[in-house]
Order: sequence, then structure tokens, then C-alpha cells
Amino acid sequence: MKIKGPLDLTHMNRAVFEALDHDQLIELTCRLHRMAVEQSERLAMNSTNSSRPPSSDPPFGTGGSGGAVVGGGGNAPLPAPTRKVAQPTGRKPGKQPGAKGKWRGEPLKSERSEHIWPTICAGCGQPLELWDREVRTGAAFPVLELERTPGGIRIACVEHRYQVVACTCGHETEARPAVGVLSFLDGRKRQLHLTERCMVAPSLAAFIAALHTRHHQSRRKIHEFLLTWMGVPLSVGSIDRCIREVGVACEPVAEDLLEEVRAAGLIHADETPWYERGAFRWLWVVLTKTTAVFHIGSRRHEEIRDLLGDAIVGWLISDGYGAYRDYEKRQRCVAHLIRKGLALAGGLSPDGVQFGEWLVRELRGLIHGVAEDQGHTILNPMQARLKRACKLHRDHETEKIRALAREILNDWDAIVAFVTNPMLPPTNNEAERALRIAVIARRLSFGTRNEEGSAAYAASLSVVETCRRRHIDPWSYIADTLARARAGLTHNPVPAAA
Repeated sequence: MKIKGPLDLTHMNRAVFEALDHDQLIELTCRLHRMAVEQSERLAMNSTNSSRPPSSDPPFGTGGSGGAVVGGGGNAPLPAPTRKVAQPTGRKPGKQPGAKGKWRGEPLKSERSEHIWPTICAGCGQPLELWDREVRTGAAFPVLELERTPGGIRIACVEHRYQVVACTCGHETEARPAVGVLSFLDGRKRQLHLTERCMVAPSLAAFIAALHTRHHQSRRKIHEFLLTWMGVPLSVGSIDRCIREVGVACEPVAEDLLEEVRAAGLIHADETPWYERGAFRWLWVVLTKTTAVFHIGSRRHEEIRDLLGDAIVGWLISDGYGAYRDYEKRQRCVAHLIRKGLALAGGLSPDGVQFGEWLVRELRGLIHGVAEDQGHTILNPMQARLKRACKLHRDHETEKIRALAREILNDWDAIVAFVTNPMLPPTNNEAERALRIAVIARRLSFGTRNEEGSAAYAASLSVVETCRRRHIDPWSYIADTLARARAGLTHNPVPAAA
């Protein structure tokens, strides 16, 4: 007797198998074998043996099912197809020592000149006045500045001329470009030193950082865009320097923002995988309604403790990661539990389907009940039914069912905190949305290359996201911050919400 129709795996158990005769068992075994082969072949597919894009490959390996048996002779499994990986040469990325350099074919042509005069006499220490004699120009160099016009934007080449002025005391004082922040990285031949003697003005550097950080453009694409549409031949190295300068200038701003987050009454926190020169790292975000701080580090408990401190004033909204359980005032994201319940409800175990539907129904009911300001006569029975469902399944023979039930019971107070505190959001959607731009950047750039790049990228994201939440222009503020960092001045605080 042949089994007709599709296989119903939800009702298959030991009792069903024992009730089948020999022919039915053979037929069922053959159909299950065929299904297993199809699934194994599907799991073994990757970008090297199918039309799938490389982005669909597993992030922790070379793809495939890790040796699934899909055919071949004997009992030996066929190895999963692997992508050829180039062996590391030990050389650092970028231009190698001794390589032929490239120089600008023709000098930049300045549209106008901007004079900078000294303000204090280096001899007598008295302020220099307008009527003091201007002797000569000490230093002059072209600077590319981004200008906003009624019709859009344009890039102008302005010659900065640093003048020498003679005081009444007879001493000649020369104005010099200021020198600001130094970013030191061990092993680097030439350290990043922020200074006013730079070909790219802070306004244009902020524009370049916007194309990279916010709009996910690579350095070579930014070079092509500036050359094609603006007629500005900036090298890839100069573009990279602008991006790094913006990040270094934003780092002290991010430290100030972190103090504001710690003092807030409601904090969202989340994390996502990140890569730093191929090493596995994590990108953290902690944010409030008007402030956001990003950080790239490990996933150890110390990371979130360094960000928020041992004790925070307000409530922490997070997922179920164990690092957050050190904080007593915590609301766990209910959406994560609903997704786990939906996974059980769509599974093949009848008990799992029942338990999953039960969880989803009660959790969604709690969210709607709190949103509609329903009384405890409705919310308390929902909590009781939810807790009863978990107690009934905490010793279930199926591991997934048992684990989810115990997870909810062990973290019960954090899951239902929003019921007694209606001001708490039941989900961590704010933090997940804030991480979205970094997740897109990770897929395009594969992370950062060193600790300086990680810190700079996280600081840039912090300032941009904070300004967006406060409804102010982030790039005007970043341009001002970079100008002050090049001059060695302290940054201005981020303006309050408009």
C-alpha cells in the first residue's frame, strides 16, 4: 500500500510508525529518505555551486552543510564545496614601500585669498592692532572649501595666507597654522596629526564623511564622485584622512554623550556582530530619546558595564543577553519572545505548536492591554495564563520547548515589568533601528581595520545619530568640531533638541 499525498510530519510519532505494516514502512522510509536528500542538497548550496549571491553564505565558514551525505560511493560523506581563499601574504593593505607614487598633475588654482593675521605680539605680548604694519606673507597654501549657495553646493579653492605683522615694539610676529589633536597608532609610520595646514577644509571633510558614514560610499566611489561632478581631484588617501579626522574629532564628543546616557531615566541597549581586520567583535549601542552612543568591543559582560557603569539611574530596555541581567531595573524585549513563540508555532511538534500559539496570544494580549490602558482584572489573568503555560512545559521532553519555558520563568520580572510600569516600552525597537545603518555598512565594508578605525567609526555614528534625534544638522556641527580639533580647541557640546 502506497501513502498518497504529502507527508504530514506533525502527526508522526512512534505510535504511528508501530501501526504501519511492512510495505507502508518501506514506502514511508523511501519518501523520508528522498526528503532528507533534498534538504541536504539545499543546505549544501552556496554562492560557489548555485546562483545564490555571496552575501547569502554563512558568516562563520565557507558555506555548505559541513559534509552532508547527498550521494557518492560508499558511506563517506562528500565534502561541502568551499571557496578558494587567497593565502595571506603578510603585507599591509595599501601602497607598499618603494612603490611609485602619484602626484597632482597641475597645481590648484585659487579663486580668492583669505588672510590670517596674528593677534598677540610674540615680543611684548601686547595685542596687535589693525594699524600695525603688515610686513609680508609667511605661509600660503590652497584649501578646498564646501560652500552652500541658494542653488545648491559648490567647492571653492581659497588660498589661506598667514601674514607677518610688525608691532610698535619692533618685533615681527608671524601667524602660523594651528596644530591640534594627535591620534597615535602603534606600528604606523606616519601618525594622524590634525592641523589647520590641510588642503581639505572642515566643511568639505564633513561632506566626505557624510558620503561614507551615512550614505555608505567607498573611498574610491567618493573620489569618482568628486572628480566627475565637482571637478575636484582628491586622492583616495586624502579622502581616507578626512574620514579618520572626523572620527577622531568626534571621540571626545561621544564621551560626553555617554555621561548623558548614564543619567537618563530610560536607556535602550543592543549589540550586533562586527569585524575588525577579520577578528570577530561586537558593535554596541546605548541610547535614549535624544542621545545615542556606539561602541565597538568584545561581547564580555565588562563591555556593557564600562558603557553604563555598575548602577544606572533609570530603566534598561534590552534583549535576553546575560550581560544585561546584572541590572535590576530592566525591561526585556517582548518581541524577541514572540518571534521564538512563532517559531515553535510553525514547527512540527504538536506540543510546540500549542505552546507557541499560547505564548504568542498571551504576550500580544499583554502588549495591547497595556497600550489600551486596561485594568488589572484583564492583565492579571493574562499573566497567570502565561506563567501557567511555562510551568506546564518547563520539564518537556523537547529541548526547544523546555528551554523557552525556563527562559521566561527565569526572567519573569523583566518580561512583565511594562505591565506595572506603563511608561516602559515592551520592545527594544529603538535600539534595533539605530543599529540598522551599521548593519548595512558591515555588509558593504566588512567592518574596520584597527582600533583607531573602530573608535572613530563608532564616535562618528554617535554624533550623527544624536544630532538626528535632536533634529539638528549633524554635518554643520561636525564641521565646527573638526575645525576646533585642528586648532587644538575644546569642542562645543551638542546643541539641545530643537
